[in-house]
Amino acid sequence: MPLSEEELRLLEQMERALSEEDPKFASTLRGTTLRQAARRRAILAGVVFAAGVAVMMGGAVSGYWPVGVAGFVVMLGSATVLMSALRGQRASGTEPHIAAHPSGFGIVDGGRSRSPRGPRSRGSRGHSHGGFMATLQARWRRRRDNGGF
Repeated sequence: MPLSEEELRLLEQMERALSEEDPKFASTLRGTTLRQAARRRAILAGVVFAAGVAVMMGGAVSGYWPVGVAGFVVMLGSATVLMSALRGQRASGTEPHIAAHPSGFGIVDGGRSRSPRGPRSRGSRGHSHGGFMATLQARWRRRRDNGGF
């Protein structure tokens, strides 16, 4: 006998409450986590990549170039899947110093700290911690405000 609409709604509320209260237990009940699925995909892509290398080398040794091209295409596809799986693992919180960007490339902070520096540093002279571009922009604003170059 199927559940009524009210029973389905109550069941969904209970599931949401459980996942908010104890996410680890909820993921255990669901089966695999996203990290495990990404790891499996990465391992499979690595195996397929190795097979693509073997096919490409077989085509190169045999002199039949379409086999080599097919091996390269297999390698390219598996490398794409491997990179997306690794990016999925990284986005789940393993490396917080890499920010997401709409282009798909990660933006690395470069190890700069956002805390105040010592008395001899640039920060004590009124410069921002933004880097080279921030310094150039500050110089440009000063020149513009002072009436020219």
